[in-house]
Amino acid sequence: MYARLRWFIIILLFIGGGISYLDRAALSIAAPMIAHDLALDPARLGIVFSSFFFGYALFCFVGGYASDKIGPKNVFSIAMSVWSVFCGLTAAATGIVSLLIIRVIFGMGEGPFSSTASKLVSNWFPRHEQASAVGLANAGQPLGAALAGPVVGFIAVAAGWRISFVVIAAVGLIWTVAWLICATDRPSLHRWLAAAEKREAAQVVPDPAASAETALPLSAYLRRPAILATAFAFFGYAYILYFFLSWFPTYLATVQHLSIQRMGVVNAIPWLIGFIGLASGGFVGDAIYRRTGDALFARKLILVGSLAIAAVCVAVAGLVTSIFAVVALMAVSVFFMYLTGNTYFAIILDTVPPARVGGVGGFVHLIANLAGIVAPSATGFLIEGTGSFTSAFVLTGAIAICGALSVAVLVRQDRPEPLPGAARVKPV
Repeated sequence: MYARLRWFIIILLFIGGGISYLDRAALSIAAPMIAHDLALDPARLGIVFSSFFFGYALFCFVGGYASDKIGPKNVFSIAMSVWSVFCGLTAAATGIVSLLIIRVIFGMGEGPFSSTASKLVSNWFPRHEQASAVGLANAGQPLGAALAGPVVGFIAVAAGWRISFVVIAAVGLIWTVAWLICATDRPSLHRWLAAAEKREAAQVVPDPAASAETALPLSAYLRRPAILATAFAFFGYAYILYFFLSWFPTYLATVQHLSIQRMGVVNAIPWLIGFIGLASGGFVGDAIYRRTGDALFARKLILVGSLAIAAVCVAVAGLVTSIFAVVALMAVSVFFMYLTGNTYFAIILDTVPPARVGGVGGFVHLIANLAGIVAPSATGFLIEGTGSFTSAFVLTGAIAICGALSVAVLVRQDRPEPLPGAARVKPV
C-alpha cells in the first residue's frame, strides 16, 4: 500500500502541474485577443508576460522555505487556491494596471509548486526513486501547456477570452479539494496506511526532523558553487521555457500568420514532445545512477548534454523561415530542455539534507525564474527595436549554453556518493 500510495500522490502532483501550466499558458494563447481589447503593443504585452514572474520568482523561495516549516500539504493547498482565484479574476481585467496586479498575485500562487513538490518527494521516496518521482510530478506541466492551445483557444473563440479564464480556474479549485482529502506531508501521517506500512516507509525514507539536527544553516548551502551553478543552469533552462511559453504563440500568429485555432494546435506540438522528455528524464537519470553508482555523474550527463542541444536548436530556429523547420527545431529544443527538467532538483536531493531541501530548492527555483522576468520583457523590446524575432531566438540559445557550461565546470563531487538509504552528503 505504501508503494502504491506514494505514486498516487505523484499522480495528484502530475495533475496539479498540468493545471498550473494550463492556467499559466492561457494568457499567451489569448494574447492576440487581449492585446486588441486592452490596446497593448508588443512592449506592453512583454511587460504583462513578465509581471507574473515578479510574484512567481519570489514565492518559489518563500514556498520552498514554508514547506520546510509548515509542510508541503498546507503550502500546496494555499498556493493552488490563490492561483486559481486570480486566474479566474483575469476575466475582470479592464486595462494594463489591473492585469499587472492580477498577474503578480497569480504568480505568487504558482511560485511554490516545484520546490514544494521536491520537498514532498524527499519525504515520501527513497533516494534511488527520487529523480523519477520529481520527473513524473513535473511532467504534467508541458501536457497542461499543450492542452492550453486547443482548450483556451476553443473557449475563447466560442465564448470570449474572459470566459476561458473562469472555466480553467474552476478546475484548480476542484483539485484543491481532492488534495486536502488525499495528501499528507509524509507517510507516517497518512490514515490510509497501517502501522506496519508506516514502519516500512520509515526504514527507506529518512526523517527530516532527524537531519535537521546535523544540517548546516541554510545560508551555508546557498553559497556553494555547485548550488549557484545549478541555479544558473536552471536560469538558462527557464529562459528557453519562458521565451517559448510567452512569445512563441505570438510568433506563430504574427510572423507565420496562423489563425488562433491553427496557432493553438501547432503550438501544442512542442509541448507534447516536451512532455515525453520531462516524463522520461528522471527515469533515464535514475537508470544511469543505478548502472554507474554515481548519482552526480548521472545528473550532470543528462543536464549538460541535453541543455546544450536545446540551446543550439532554439538559436538555429531563429535563423530559418519555414514553419515546419521552426516547429521541428523548437520541438527538439523543448524535448531536450525538459529532459533536464527534474535534474536540477535531483542534484539538490543528492547533495542537501532533507531538512534543507525546501529552502535550497526554493532558492534555486527563485534564481531560475528571474528568467521569467527577463525573457518576456527582453524579447518584447528586441522585437520592438529590431522588428524581428531572430535576435531573441539567438539570445535565448546563448544564455542556455552558458548555463550548461557552468554545471560542467563547477558541479563536482568532493567525496564518494553514499549508497541508497545512507545519510546524504553535506559538502558539494
